[in-house]
Amino acid sequence: MRRTAEEIAKMRKAGRVVAEMHAATREAAKPGATTAELDAVARDVLDRRGARSNFLNYRGFPAVICTSPNDMIVHGIPGPYVLEEGDIISIDCGAIVEGYHGDAAFTMAVGEVSPLAAGLIETTERSLWAGIDQLRPGNRLHEVGRAVQQVAEAAGFSVVREYVGHAIGTAMHEEPQVPNYWPGTGGPALKAGMVFAVEPMVNAGSPATRLLEDGWSVVTADGALSAHFEHTIAVTEDGPEVLTLP
Repeated sequence: MRRTAEEIAKMRKAGRVVAEMHAATREAAKPGATTAELDAVARDVLDRRGARSNFLNYRGFPAVICTSPNDMIVHGIPGPYVLEEGDIISIDCGAIVEGYHGDAAFTMAVGEVSPLAAGLIETTERSLWAGIDQLRPGNRLHEVGRAVQQVAEAAGFSVVREYVGHAIGTAMHEEPQVPNYWPGTGGPALKAGMVFAVEPMVNAGSPATRLLEDGWSVVTADGALSAHFEHTIAVTEDGPEVLTLP
Protein backbone atom coordinates (compact mmCIF):
# COMPACT_ATOMS: atom_id res chain seq x y z
CA MET A 1 0.00 0.00 0.00
CA ARG A 2 1.19 3.49 -0.82
CA ARG A 3 0.97 6.03 1.99
CA THR A 4 0.17 9.71 1.62
CA ALA A 5 2.55 12.44 2.77
CA GLU A 6 0.27 13.02 5.78
CA GLU A 7 0.39 9.35 6.72
CA ILE A 8 4.16 9.24 6.41
CA ALA A 9 4.40 12.33 8.61
CA LYS A 10 2.53 10.44 11.34
CA MET A 11 4.83 7.45 10.90
CA ARG A 12 7.78 9.81 11.20
CA LYS A 13 6.43 10.89 14.61
CA ALA A 14 6.13 7.27 15.70
CA GLY A 15 9.62 6.63 14.39
CA ARG A 16 11.08 9.40 16.51
CA VAL A 17 9.54 7.83 19.61
CA VAL A 18 11.13 4.51 18.65
CA ALA A 19 14.48 6.24 18.17
CA GLU A 20 14.17 7.72 21.66
CA MET A 21 13.37 4.26 23.04
CA HIS A 22 16.55 3.02 21.37
CA ALA A 23 18.67 5.75 22.91
CA ALA A 24 17.22 5.22 26.39
CA THR A 25 17.55 1.44 26.39
CA ARG A 26 21.04 1.57 24.89
CA GLU A 27 22.12 3.84 27.74
CA ALA A 28 20.56 1.50 30.32
CA ALA A 29 21.98 -1.74 28.90
CA LYS A 30 25.00 -2.07 31.16
CA PRO A 31 26.40 -5.03 33.09
CA GLY A 32 24.12 -5.74 36.05
CA ALA A 33 20.94 -4.42 34.43
CA THR A 34 18.05 -6.81 33.88
CA THR A 35 16.07 -7.00 30.69
CA ALA A 36 12.94 -6.16 32.71
CA GLU A 37 14.62 -2.88 33.67
CA LEU A 38 15.20 -2.12 29.99
CA ASP A 39 11.50 -2.68 29.37
CA ALA A 40 10.64 -0.22 32.15
CA VAL A 41 12.92 2.39 30.57
CA ALA A 42 11.16 1.95 27.22
CA ARG A 43 7.71 2.17 28.86
CA ASP A 44 8.73 5.49 30.39
CA VAL A 45 9.56 6.89 26.95
CA LEU A 46 6.19 5.80 25.57
CA ASP A 47 4.38 7.34 28.52
CA ARG A 48 6.24 10.65 28.29
CA ARG A 49 5.61 10.92 24.55
CA GLY A 50 1.95 9.94 24.74
CA ALA A 51 2.54 7.00 22.40
CA ARG A 52 1.15 3.48 22.57
CA SER A 53 3.06 0.24 22.38
CA ASN A 54 2.47 -1.97 19.35
CA PHE A 55 4.22 -4.90 21.07
CA LEU A 56 2.35 -5.02 24.39
CA ASN A 57 -0.47 -7.61 24.20
CA TYR A 58 0.25 -8.32 20.52
CA ARG A 59 -0.93 -11.94 20.37
CA GLY A 60 -0.38 -11.97 24.12
CA PHE A 61 3.17 -10.58 24.19
CA PRO A 62 3.70 -9.23 27.74
CA ALA A 63 6.16 -6.34 27.21
CA VAL A 64 6.80 -3.17 25.19
CA ILE A 65 10.17 -4.30 23.83
CA CYS A 66 11.83 -7.56 22.84
CA THR A 67 15.19 -8.31 24.48
CA SER A 68 17.21 -11.09 22.87
CA PRO A 69 20.69 -11.79 24.31
CA ASN A 70 23.53 -13.74 22.71
CA ASP A 71 22.14 -16.79 20.82
CA MET A 72 18.56 -15.48 20.96
CA ILE A 73 17.58 -14.16 17.54
CA VAL A 74 14.29 -12.33 18.14
CA HIS A 75 11.19 -11.99 20.34
CA GLY A 76 12.88 -12.42 23.71
CA ILE A 77 10.61 -11.55 26.65
CA PRO A 78 12.09 -9.05 29.14
CA GLY A 79 12.48 -10.50 32.61
CA PRO A 80 15.08 -11.41 35.25
CA TYR A 81 17.97 -12.00 32.83
CA VAL A 82 20.97 -10.00 34.09
CA LEU A 83 23.28 -8.51 31.46
CA GLU A 84 26.93 -9.49 31.85
CA GLU A 85 30.15 -8.10 30.46
CA GLY A 86 30.73 -9.73 27.07
CA ASP A 87 27.06 -10.27 26.24
CA ILE A 88 25.46 -8.94 23.11
CA ILE A 89 21.79 -8.01 23.19
CA SER A 90 19.21 -7.22 20.52
CA ILE A 91 16.55 -4.71 21.53
CA ASP A 92 13.45 -4.34 19.34
CA CYS A 93 11.14 -1.37 19.97
CA GLY A 94 7.85 -0.15 18.53
CA ALA A 95 5.41 2.73 18.97
CA ILE A 96 2.04 3.91 17.67
CA VAL A 97 1.30 7.61 17.18
CA GLU A 98 -2.04 8.79 15.78
CA GLY A 99 -2.76 5.24 14.62
CA TYR A 100 0.49 4.76 12.68
CA HIS A 101 3.37 2.45 13.56
CA GLY A 102 7.13 2.64 13.88
CA ASP A 103 9.32 -0.44 14.41
CA ALA A 104 13.09 -0.72 14.73
CA ALA A 105 15.76 -2.84 16.41
CA PHE A 106 19.48 -2.81 17.14
CA THR A 107 22.10 -5.11 18.62
CA MET A 108 24.77 -3.82 20.96
CA ALA A 109 27.76 -5.02 22.93
CA VAL A 110 27.55 -5.07 26.72
CA GLY A 111 31.02 -3.91 27.70
CA GLU A 112 33.90 -5.59 25.90
CA VAL A 113 32.93 -8.42 23.56
CA SER A 114 34.78 -10.97 21.45
CA PRO A 115 36.03 -10.09 17.96
CA LEU A 116 33.46 -12.54 16.58
CA ALA A 117 30.61 -10.76 18.37
CA ALA A 118 31.84 -7.33 17.32
CA GLY A 119 32.17 -8.47 13.71
CA LEU A 120 28.70 -9.98 13.72
CA ILE A 121 27.14 -6.76 15.01
CA GLU A 122 29.02 -4.62 12.48
CA THR A 123 28.15 -6.91 9.58
CA THR A 124 24.47 -7.13 10.47
CA GLU A 125 24.12 -3.35 10.67
CA ARG A 126 25.97 -2.98 7.39
CA SER A 127 23.65 -5.54 5.79
CA LEU A 128 20.66 -3.50 6.96
CA TRP A 129 21.94 -0.36 5.25
CA ALA A 130 22.75 -2.30 2.09
CA GLY A 131 19.14 -3.50 2.05
CA ILE A 132 17.75 -0.03 2.78
CA ASP A 133 19.68 1.37 -0.18
CA GLN A 134 17.60 -0.83 -2.51
CA LEU A 135 14.32 0.87 -1.49
CA ARG A 136 14.04 3.13 -4.52
CA PRO A 137 11.18 3.57 -7.00
CA GLY A 138 11.50 1.12 -9.88
CA ASN A 139 13.55 -1.44 -7.97
CA ARG A 140 12.11 -4.80 -6.95
CA LEU A 141 11.45 -5.50 -3.27
CA HIS A 142 13.46 -8.70 -3.11
CA GLU A 143 16.62 -6.82 -4.10
CA VAL A 144 16.61 -5.84 -0.42
CA GLY A 145 17.16 -9.45 0.60
CA ARG A 146 19.75 -10.02 -2.10
CA ALA A 147 21.79 -7.11 -0.74
CA VAL A 148 21.44 -8.26 2.88
CA GLN A 149 22.47 -11.80 2.01
CA GLN A 150 25.50 -10.70 0.00
CA VAL A 151 26.89 -8.61 2.87
CA ALA A 152 26.24 -11.23 5.55
CA GLU A 153 27.58 -14.22 3.65
CA ALA A 154 30.65 -12.35 2.38
CA ALA A 155 31.65 -11.98 6.04
CA GLY A 156 31.15 -15.70 6.71
CA PHE A 157 27.80 -15.40 8.48
CA SER A 158 24.34 -16.77 7.65
CA VAL A 159 20.91 -15.17 7.23
CA VAL A 160 17.80 -16.41 9.05
CA ARG A 161 15.05 -17.54 6.64
CA GLU A 162 12.02 -18.14 8.90
CA TYR A 163 11.65 -14.56 10.15
CA VAL A 164 11.49 -11.60 7.77
CA GLY A 165 10.70 -7.92 7.42
CA HIS A 166 7.34 -6.53 6.39
CA ALA A 167 5.31 -3.63 5.14
CA ILE A 168 4.07 -1.37 7.94
CA GLY A 169 1.49 1.39 8.39
CA THR A 170 -1.77 1.27 10.34
CA ALA A 171 -0.76 -2.22 11.46
CA MET A 172 2.68 -3.32 12.57
CA HIS A 173 2.82 -6.28 10.19
CA GLU A 174 1.38 -5.73 6.73
CA GLU A 175 1.90 -7.44 3.40
CA PRO A 176 4.14 -7.92 1.53
CA GLN A 177 6.87 -9.58 3.54
CA VAL A 178 10.50 -8.56 3.03
CA PRO A 179 12.85 -11.57 2.94
CA ASN A 180 16.42 -11.02 4.13
CA TYR A 181 17.73 -13.30 1.38
CA TRP A 182 17.21 -13.72 -2.36
CA PRO A 183 14.10 -15.93 -2.74
CA GLY A 184 14.57 -16.45 -6.48
CA THR A 185 12.15 -13.81 -7.77
CA GLY A 186 12.27 -10.02 -7.86
CA GLY A 187 9.07 -9.44 -5.97
CA PRO A 188 6.81 -6.38 -6.23
CA ALA A 189 7.96 -3.22 -7.98
CA LEU A 190 8.68 -0.40 -5.54
CA LYS A 191 6.74 2.85 -5.72
CA ALA A 192 7.01 6.10 -3.81
CA GLY A 193 4.82 6.02 -0.70
CA MET A 194 5.43 2.40 0.19
CA VAL A 195 6.78 1.87 3.73
CA PHE A 196 8.68 -1.19 4.94
CA ALA A 197 10.37 -2.50 8.06
CA VAL A 198 13.63 -4.08 6.93
CA GLU A 199 15.15 -6.31 9.61
CA PRO A 200 18.06 -8.63 8.87
CA MET A 201 18.74 -11.37 11.43
CA VAL A 202 22.24 -12.72 10.97
CA ASN A 203 23.78 -15.74 12.73
CA ALA A 204 27.42 -16.51 13.43
CA GLY A 205 26.75 -20.19 12.66
CA SER A 206 23.91 -22.03 10.93
CA PRO A 207 20.79 -20.13 9.80
CA ALA A 208 18.58 -22.74 11.53
CA THR A 209 16.33 -21.58 14.39
CA ARG A 210 14.52 -23.05 17.38
CA LEU A 211 11.45 -21.73 19.21
CA LEU A 212 11.60 -21.94 23.01
CA GLU A 213 8.81 -23.24 25.23
CA ASP A 214 7.57 -19.72 26.05
CA GLY A 215 6.19 -19.61 22.50
CA TRP A 216 8.04 -16.39 21.67
CA SER A 217 11.80 -16.56 22.11
CA VAL A 218 13.65 -17.75 19.00
CA VAL A 219 17.24 -18.96 19.35
CA THR A 220 19.87 -20.29 16.99
CA ALA A 221 19.62 -24.05 16.65
CA ASP A 222 23.38 -24.48 17.15
CA GLY A 223 23.79 -22.02 20.03
CA ALA A 224 25.82 -19.55 17.94
CA LEU A 225 25.48 -15.79 18.42
CA SER A 226 22.86 -13.81 16.48
CA ALA A 227 22.36 -10.11 15.73
CA HIS A 228 19.30 -8.17 14.56
CA PHE A 229 18.95 -4.66 13.13
CA GLU A 230 15.79 -2.98 11.83
CA HIS A 231 14.49 0.36 10.60
CA THR A 232 11.17 1.59 9.22
CA ILE A 233 11.74 3.15 5.80
CA ALA A 234 9.60 5.09 3.33
CA VAL A 235 10.24 4.78 -0.39
CA THR A 236 10.41 8.31 -1.84
CA GLU A 237 11.21 9.78 -5.26
CA ASP A 238 14.51 10.93 -3.73
CA GLY A 239 15.37 7.50 -2.36
CA PRO A 240 14.81 5.75 0.97
CA GLU A 241 13.83 7.85 4.01
CA VAL A 242 14.53 6.14 7.34
CA LEU A 243 11.67 7.09 9.66
CA THR A 244 13.11 5.59 12.85
CA LEU A 245 16.17 7.81 13.18
CA PRO A 246 16.30 10.61 15.80
